[in-house]
Amino acid sequence: MIGLIIIGDEILSGRRQDKHLSKAIELLGERGMALSWARYVGDDPERITEEVRHALTSGDVVFSFGGIGATPDDCTRACAGQAAGRPLVLHPQAREPILQRRQEMAEEAGQAFDPGAPDILQRLQMGFFPEGATILPNPYNRIPGFTLEGRVHFMPGFPVMAWPMMAWALDHLHRDLHGLGRKREKAIVVYGGIESLLTPLMVSIEARFAPVKVFSLPSVDHPVHGRHIELGVKGPAEMVEAAFEDLQTGLSPFGASTGPISVRN
Repeated sequence: MIGLIIIGDEILSGRRQDKHLSKAIELLGERGMALSWARYVGDDPERITEEVRHALTSGDVVFSFGGIGATPDDCTRACAGQAAGRPLVLHPQAREPILQRRQEMAEEAGQAFDPGAPDILQRLQMGFFPEGATILPNPYNRIPGFTLEGRVHFMPGFPVMAWPMMAWALDHLHRDLHGLGRKREKAIVVYGGIESLLTPLMVSIEARFAPVKVFSLPSVDHPVHGRHIELGVKGPAEMVEAAFEDLQTGLSPFGASTGPISVRN
C-alpha cells in the first residue's frame, strides 16, 4: 500500500490549502499506482512521531510532506529519529549541497561566505538525518530529503521541491510497483435510490466478485441529476465489466430509473 503524511499547523488552521493530496494521486495514477491512505497532522512532535512509527512498521511505501526545514517548528527529522530509534547525524551527502547553496546565495548577494557563521551552522541542521538514512535528491535547490528503510520518504512542504522528489522516488526506487494499482471504476446514476434498499445487492456483488468493491455516492441537490445515487463498482479492469452487468441486472427488481454511465480508468 501507499500512504501520505501531510504535516503542518498552517494546513489544519486553513492558512494554507493542501495541494499535496491531489498531486500525489496524480503522480501515482500516471504510473498505474493508487493511494491507500493519507493522514494530516499538525506540528505536534508526539503525533508526528506516532505517525512515522506507524509508517516504519506498516511495510507501506509512505511519503511525508513538511517539517524538515531549519526553523523551530520543523520537527519531522527529530521525530523520525525518535520513531526509528536512531540518533540524528549530519549526512555527508547533505552537508556539501547545503554549503554549496549557501555559498552561491552569498556570492549572488555580494557577501563573503563563512562556513562557520551561525546562520550557516543553523542551515546545516537540515542535513541532520536519522543515522542510516539515504538521500532523497531535491532538483530544485539540491538540499535533499531523506529515506528510511528504503520506502518511507521525507520531503519539504514546498510543492516545487516535494513533487519532483516524490516523482524521482517513484521512478527510481519503486518502479516495481508501477501498474499494480491500476483499477477501473464504472458507475451509473440511480434516480431517487435509497441506499438501505440497495445494500443487499451491494453486499452480494462484493461477495461474488471479490476483490471488486461497490461504492455508493448519494446526492440530494445535484444541479443536473437532483436527488440520486451514483452506484458503481471498482477493481481490476477484467472483473469490473462482469460485476457492473450484475449490478445493473440487480437494479431491475427495484424499478429504478437510471441515468448516465461513467467509466474511470
